[in-house]
Amino acid sequence: MSLHLTKAAAAALVAVSVLGACSSESADSLKAQARQYQQKGDNKAAVIQLKNALEKSPDDAQARFMLASLALDMDDPLSAEKEARRALALKYPVDQVLPVLGKSLTLQGKFQEALDETDKSQRNAAILTLRGHALLGLGKSDESKREFDAALAQQPGFGDALTGLARLAALQQDWEGGLRLVNEAIAKDAANVDAWQLKGDLLRVTGKREEAMAAYGQVLKVKPSHRTAHLEQAAINIAAKKLDAAQADIEAARKSTPGNFLVAYHQALLDFSRGKLKEAQANLLKVNQAAPNYKPGVLLSGIVALNLGLLEQAENDLRKYVEWNPDSLQARKALVSTLLKSGQAREAQAVLAPALKSGTPDVAVLQLAGEAAMLARDFGKAGDYLAQAVKAEPGRAASHTSLGMVKLAQGDRAAGIVELQKAMELEPGSLQSGTVLVRALAELGETDKALAAIRTMEAKHAGNAELQVLKGNTYLAARDRTNARAAFEAALAVNATYFPAAAGLVQLDLTDKKPAEARKRLEALLAKDDKNAEALTALAQLEIVLGNKPAATQWLEKANAAHPEDLDVALRLGSHYNATGEAAKAQALLGKYQVANPGNPALLEVLGQAQLASKDAAAALETFGKLASVSPKAANPQIRLAAAQMALQNPTGAAASLSKATSLEPGNIQTYLAQAQLAITQGNLTQALAIARQVQKQFSASAVGFMLEGDILMQQRNATAAIRPYEQAFAATNAGPVLIKLSRALRDAGKIQEAEARVAEFNRKHPQEVITALYLAEGHMASKRYPEAAKLLEGVVQQAPDNGVALNNLAWVYQQQKDARALPTAERALKLNGDSPEVLDTVGWLLVERGDYGRAVELLKKAASTSPKAPQVHYHLAVGLFKSGDKTGARKALEQALASGPGFREADEAKALLKQL
Repeated sequence: MSLHLTKAAAAALVAVSVLGACSSESADSLKAQARQYQQKGDNKAAVIQLKNALEKSPDDAQARFMLASLALDMDDPLSAEKEARRALALKYPVDQVLPVLGKSLTLQGKFQEALDETDKSQRNAAILTLRGHALLGLGKSDESKREFDAALAQQPGFGDALTGLARLAALQQDWEGGLRLVNEAIAKDAANVDAWQLKGDLLRVTGKREEAMAAYGQVLKVKPSHRTAHLEQAAINIAAKKLDAAQADIEAARKSTPGNFLVAYHQALLDFSRGKLKEAQANLLKVNQAAPNYKPGVLLSGIVALNLGLLEQAENDLRKYVEWNPDSLQARKALVSTLLKSGQAREAQAVLAPALKSGTPDVAVLQLAGEAAMLARDFGKAGDYLAQAVKAEPGRAASHTSLGMVKLAQGDRAAGIVELQKAMELEPGSLQSGTVLVRALAELGETDKALAAIRTMEAKHAGNAELQVLKGNTYLAARDRTNARAAFEAALAVNATYFPAAAGLVQLDLTDKKPAEARKRLEALLAKDDKNAEALTALAQLEIVLGNKPAATQWLEKANAAHPEDLDVALRLGSHYNATGEAAKAQALLGKYQVANPGNPALLEVLGQAQLASKDAAAALETFGKLASVSPKAANPQIRLAAAQMALQNPTGAAASLSKATSLEPGNIQTYLAQAQLAITQGNLTQALAIARQVQKQFSASAVGFMLEGDILMQQRNATAAIRPYEQAFAATNAGPVLIKLSRALRDAGKIQEAEARVAEFNRKHPQEVITALYLAEGHMASKRYPEAAKLLEGVVQQAPDNGVALNNLAWVYQQQKDARALPTAERALKLNGDSPEVLDTVGWLLVERGDYGRAVELLKKAASTSPKAPQVHYHLAVGLFKSGDKTGARKALEQALASGPGFREADEAKALLKQL
């Protein structure tokens, strides 16, 4: 019977037979086999046999030396060093080991160590050459040349020494001299891999790419597994846009040295060239883990981060590279672009200054200088730089675009439009120039011309989703909602997950008072792209507007889970936690991002706020101190510091911080508000009022000063006086939250009917304003006008079905009316806000009335544990316990209810029940 083996089984049998053979062979036999494999070019098999030999004889000095030499040949200097040192320790001939050890050290950049190891050795040509390379690595050119010359004196035509001199010539930019020397080395030994490699490098740097490819080809002819030659060919092919050929080169290098960081770097370079930014970033992470100070890797990492919008990382990487290589114009320009995108105009100008001083700046530098000046609102200087750029290169559309933007900012609209139209003439259909032109025309009310410019762009960019969104926004400016909607829908037809198009339609839905449609639209986008961070965060924002904070939390948590690496998403979630009273969650979340982003100002601010809200003022003080150190010219960190100092009962320190904030930014309104808060905290309401009135005078267009005055007067229990500033604030804002403050002041001043009438009138005009509808309903609930309250709350739930507060209040109103819809409505609220003590209390009390005591007590206990000072909750729990037969528990709950608030609404019933017990 014939025997059929699978591939796996056959491989296993081969492995067993090899192992069996190894076990019976001597170390010398295995070394001989290793030499044979090496001669055939199978270095991996040779390494295996040498390791087998060392298993039999660990102290075999020759095997150690052979393994060191092989490791060096396989571009593994770390292993080569380790095995060479072991060979020396085992007394293998020093004159044979030192060249291998020395070369392994120089390849690792350990130049001084290489010199120390060879200091007392015999100075033959190989050692002299090795020392020459080490000295060259230390920047000691003259001493290096002496060593190379001495090597050639001993051994004329010694290829390694000639290559060393050629490398020295290259460092001095003597390309012809370097090529002459390297050609001499090749003439002596056509198989000199290092000489061919250097020849390729010299040809490449002088722009002779085809000849360089041929030189690297000679390297690979001698040594097909030469990683560096493959990677240099890949770099040339990437520059020549021969990307498939470059990938083949990289795969060949990967085959010879899998996991090598240089392979990962070139793969990242290729990924970047193909526009695969995320893949490039992943490969650069491998480079950083293996060689964090590999300069080309740091530069590329910064450029990739800039293109991904990761501005903090881009700035860190590019700053590091500019410090290493201040003359790199590419890195300096990329750093300036990063700083401009993050709004750091002054810092961008400082970084760009050396490039502007060095001779005649190139056009790109002039344009960046113009953009930096424009961001700094120095439009005169911006215009000067951009005019120079246009003069230096009149055919550069980008310079005309930027100059046009400056003219518009200066109020010279006619000149601005001319420059933008010139840019369009130079690059017909250009999206960049055209977009700026269209927006400028739309702002001037010339929407017909704007739409004509869009049609010009459409001729070149048919089916472009971005362009359709621009068209939609232009139609909105023309108040043509029908065509705007059609344009946004056309954009989604091109790209169903293009968020700006969906956002345009959501805006229209909300304007039409159709929040449910807006929600459906965003959910439809997520059905196609469930990790779309913009859609997830937009849904969260929509729920916040509709008053449904728990749903907003869920959407932001989903966004964070889908994009754990996205700091911006994490900061949104952290800020939301802070706003919803979950500061501990914010601390836990943001702590994970601190290690990777220790100096990020936004992270420090949100984290400090979380620490302050969690009553950890000392930690907040430390965090805001770091914020002040990374943003020394900003007022906001000083304001945050003052808040922490106030929490630590240090009003003197807080006052000093706020004084510094004022000197840094005299026009920062938040500084005055913080000073007013400090005065209030110290009980100096007169001073706080003076500050409020100073804010009104200095910031006359803002309602904040009037709001502050009203709040202070309310603290002074002077509701009548507070009405006037609240009226002024409401007149300036027409905002629901301001009206609510005014209404409370009116009520406290005894003008109850007017207070209610004002809010009711606002609600009739703005029925979509959830916060005012809820406030008005609460007033009706307090006065036991349940039908009116129910009508208002039903309207809120209709437009915001997931608003837990509205559902809970509506369930309570239904309960008072003995309406059977009470429990189902409360259960909906519980499903949304399962941890809310208010909702737990409502559902629990309804269940008590229904006779479902088991579940009622379970929910009411949970509510009581989170609200220990809520007497009504404890009373409801007591009733539930009493009716379920637990009189002891009921008595305890009643005592806690009466101790927490003896005057609460159901206090009489509580006292009566306690008497029964």
